[in-house]
Amino acid sequence: MQPTKLDVFQSKQELHIKWPDGKTHSLPFFGLRKNCPCVVCRGGHEKMGQFELELFFVQPTGLMAELRMKSLKAVGRHAIRITWSDGHNDGMYRHEDLYEWGEYVAAKQG
Repeated sequence: MQPTKLDVFQSKQELHIKWPDGKTHSLPFFGLRKNCPCVVCRGGHEKMGQFELELFFVQPTGLMAELRMKSLKAVGRHAIRITWSDGHNDGMYRHEDLYEWGEYVAAKQG
């Protein structure tokens, strides 16, 4: 499923994603950055697909509290690439992961 709309809210440090099923998910930058799906951030090929979803609920401190999204680009019809203010842009965030993460965050927020 592809998002129908992506909105970046720098002041709130959130990415809002609207989906074809009518749902909208809000994902904090810190959780997105810390769950970057690239092999380096995941810690090796054997850990690909293993994410730490509890990090979506951590209040960032230090430089991470000032994290910004510099750009957001589609990667084909299956993912987005985010360039972060720390210069990192290696991860391709698959739509299916973003949807799953959004459902997780929404359920935990009740």
